[in-house]
Amino acid sequence: MFRATLKSLLARKVRLILSGLAVVLGVMFVSGAFVLTDTLGRSFDAIFADAYEGVDVNVAAKPKVDGGDSGMQAVSPVPAATLDAVRAVPGVAGATGLVAVDGARLVGGNGKAVASFGPPQLGENWTGESDLVRLREGRGPQADDEIVINGALAAAGKVKVGDRVGVLTLQPKQEFTVVGVFGYSGGRDSVGGANEIMFTTPVAQRLMLGAPDTFSNISVTAADGVSDEALRDAVAAALGTGFEVKTGARLSADAASSLKEALSFFNRILLGFAAVALLVGTFLILNTFSIIVAQRTRELALMRAVGASGRQIIGSVVLEAVAVGLVASLLGLGAGIGIGALLAYLFSTFAGGLSLAGIGVPPSAVIGAFAVGLVITVVAALLPALRASRIPPIAAMQDVATPDRPLTRITLVGAVVTAIGGALLALGLTGNAGGSTLATILGGVLFAFIGVALLTPLISRPVVSLLGAMFAWSVPGKLGRLNSGRNPRRTAITAAALMVGIALVTGVTVILDSAKSSIGGLAQDTLKAELVISGAQSGPRSPSFDPAVLEKAAAIPGVRLVDGEYGDLAMVGGERTWVAASSDVAALRQIFGAEPTAGNIDRLGPGEMLVSSDTAQARGLSVGSTVPVQTSRGEARTYTVSGVYASSELTNPVVLPPEAASGFAIPQPIQGFIQLAPGTRAADVQPRIEALLADSPEVSVADREAFIEQQTGQLDGLLMMIQILLALAIVIAVLGIINTLALSVLERTRELGLLRAIGLRRAQTMRMITVEAVVISVFGALLGVVVGAGLGAAVVEALRDEGITDLVLPWARMGIFLGLAAIVGVIAAALPAVRAARINVLGAIAHE
Repeated sequence: MFRATLKSLLARKVRLILSGLAVVLGVMFVSGAFVLTDTLGRSFDAIFADAYEGVDVNVAAKPKVDGGDSGMQAVSPVPAATLDAVRAVPGVAGATGLVAVDGARLVGGNGKAVASFGPPQLGENWTGESDLVRLREGRGPQADDEIVINGALAAAGKVKVGDRVGVLTLQPKQEFTVVGVFGYSGGRDSVGGANEIMFTTPVAQRLMLGAPDTFSNISVTAADGVSDEALRDAVAAALGTGFEVKTGARLSADAASSLKEALSFFNRILLGFAAVALLVGTFLILNTFSIIVAQRTRELALMRAVGASGRQIIGSVVLEAVAVGLVASLLGLGAGIGIGALLAYLFSTFAGGLSLAGIGVPPSAVIGAFAVGLVITVVAALLPALRASRIPPIAAMQDVATPDRPLTRITLVGAVVTAIGGALLALGLTGNAGGSTLATILGGVLFAFIGVALLTPLISRPVVSLLGAMFAWSVPGKLGRLNSGRNPRRTAITAAALMVGIALVTGVTVILDSAKSSIGGLAQDTLKAELVISGAQSGPRSPSFDPAVLEKAAAIPGVRLVDGEYGDLAMVGGERTWVAASSDVAALRQIFGAEPTAGNIDRLGPGEMLVSSDTAQARGLSVGSTVPVQTSRGEARTYTVSGVYASSELTNPVVLPPEAASGFAIPQPIQGFIQLAPGTRAADVQPRIEALLADSPEVSVADREAFIEQQTGQLDGLLMMIQILLALAIVIAVLGIINTLALSVLERTRELGLLRAIGLRRAQTMRMITVEAVVISVFGALLGVVVGAGLGAAVVEALRDEGITDLVLPWARMGIFLGLAAIVGVIAAALPAVRAARINVLGAIAHE
C-alpha cells in the first residue's frame, strides 16, 4: 500500500501541488507572524538594555493619572530636592537629574513639523557626553536658545549645525539654533527610532515639564559592592510611596514589554488573516481529494478486490494528505521566514532606523507551521478518505462514474450549522456573550460560512443554470453552462472558497461605509461651525496649536463665535475619564447643538463642571453634586456640577472650565471651531485663519465638508489594508478553480475527445471551459456578496446604539466584485482550457 500510495502521489503531483499552495500561503502567514514578533521582540530587548546600561536604579514620580493602554500619560515632575535626598542615601555613588519627555517636535526647513509614526519625540536636558552618547558635530547647548539633536532627527528634518529652527513643546513654537548633532555607540543615529532634542537643563524643565527645578527622573549609580536591588530598596525606603523606584534591568524589561504588547496586536491580525486563508484552503483541499477519489474509483476498488481493507484505503488517502501537508508546511515555513524578515525590515525603516537583532526562527514558528499545515490537510482529506474506504470491490467491474447523491443530509446539516452561527452572532452582537464577545462573534462567522457552504449545493444547480443562461447563445456556452451544474457538490465547494474572501470584503465594506455615512451625516446635521482647525494624529499625542490663534481669529470680521477644545485623560470621581475644556462654553449649545437637561450649560464658572446625561445617569450625578477631579499635570480639585446636557456623538462626557486646561497633558487647544456670521463666506475667512496658523504647522484649517472627509477618510485606509490582506484568500480561491477545472478536464478526457470528434473546434473547447470557470466564479462572488452584505447589515444593526445609524450597501463595489469574479474566471480557465484544446482526439476516445 505504501508503494501504491507513493506512485499515486507522483502521478498526481501537479494537482496536489496546487492544493498544497493554499496551505503554503496560510502557513506563511502563521510562521511569518511568529518570526516577525520574535525578531522585533529581541530587537527591543537589545535596544533598551543598551539604553539603560549605565543605569543601576531609576527614580520617577508616580503618574497622577494612569494612562493605561491609551499611551496618554503625562510625566509627573520630580522636585530638585528629591535629587539631593537620593544623593544622601547610603550606597549611592552618584545621581543625575534628567528631563526626558515625549512631545518635542522640530519644525524643519520646509516649515512643517517632523512627524514620527510611533517612536517618541523626546525633549531632554543635555548632561554631556558619555559612553553611550557622543557628539558628531558641534558642541553642547550653553545658551537658552541653543539645542543639540540626534542624527536621526537631523536627517529627517534636513537640518545641520548652525541652522535656526522652530521647536514645538508644551508651549507654542519657539526659535533655537542647532549647535550640535549627536549619535550613539555603534554608529547609531537614535535609540529605538526616537527623535531627540536636547536643551539646557532650565529650558528643558520649563518647556517639557512646565516647572523649574524639576526632573522627569533621576538616574542613580550604585557604589562599589552595592547591588542594584539593595540600592533600589534603600532609595525607595528613603523617598516614601510617592515614587517608582526600579532597577535598570527592570526598567529595560518594562519598556520592551510595553512595545511587545503593542506588537502582539499586529501579530493577532496576521494570524487572523492566516486563519481566513487556511479556511479557504480547506475547501480547496477537500475538493481536490474528493475529485481524485472519484476519479480513482476503479483503482481503489481493485485494491479492495485484491485484499486491501477499508482501513488501508483510509491510510493511503491520509498518507497522501500528510505528504502534501509536510511539503506545504516546509515551504510555508521558508516563505514565512522570508516574509517575517521583510516585514521586520520594513518596520525598522518605518520606525526611523530601528536596529534589528538577527533574524531568528522561534520554536513557535516551526511548531505552528507543521501543526497547522498537517492538521488542515489531514482534516480536509478525512471525508474523502472515508468515502474511498466505502467503495465496494464490485466497482472495479463498472465504468467510473460520479453519480449525484441525495442532498437531504448535507442540507439538514447545513441548516443546523447555519442556525448555530446565527445564534452565536446574535449573542455576540447584542452583548450577551459575557467576557468572550469577540470569540463568540468569530465563532458565529465561522459557523455561518461553513453552514452556507453546506447549503450551497442545494441552490447551485438552479443559480448556476440561471447565470449560465447569459452564455447559452452558442454551443460552447450551452455546454459550459451544463458542465458547471452537472456536479452541484463540486461546484458548491469550489464557489464556497471564493465566497469566503468576497463575503469578508463585502461585510467590512458595508460596516465601514455605514460608519462613514453615519459619522458624516451626524456632523453635517449637528456641527454648526463653518471652519475647523485640526491635525492628523500619528501617535498618542494629539496635534495642538497656539491659544493666541483663538483670540486673533475672533477679531476677524465675519467671525461670530470661536471655540478652542482642549482634551485630557483625568480621574473623575476615581474613574479614568476623557475630559474637555472649552475656551467658550457657549459653543456647547451653539456649535455642537447640545441641549440642557438640567441646570445651566451656557456658562461655566471656576470650580464648576458640566456633564453629559449618560455620564450623569451612570454615576448618579445631578446639579449640585461635587466630584473630585485629577488632571494629568494639575493638582486634584473638587468641582460642582452646574449643568447636564443631552449626550450625543459630538459631545464629551465632562466639560471643565478653560483654566483647568493648564493642568492637562497638552495645555494647548487640539481643535478649533469657527462659526461665521450669516452671509460670510468660509472661503473669505479661511486664508486669514491659515495665516494665523503659520507657527502651528501640525494643524490646518478646513471647511466643514473637508473636515468631515478628513475624519472619515481614515476608514478608507483601513478598508484598503483589509482588502489587500484578504486578497490572499481570493488568490487561494482562484487556485481552487484552476485545480477543479484541471481535474475536471482529466476526468472528462473521453467526453472531450468525442466532442472534438463530432466537430467541436479547439477555440470552442476553450470557450466551453472558460464559460464553466466564469459561471463558477460569478456564483461564488454572488454568494459572497449576499452573505457579506447580510453579515455587515447585522453588525450595523447591532451598532445602532453606538451611533452607526445608516445602513449603506455599496452597490457599485458589489458590482465591481462580480465583474472581477468574471475576470478571475477567465484567468483561472486559461491553463485548463489550453490543456483541453490540445487533447489528442483518438487517444481521448480510447481513454479509460
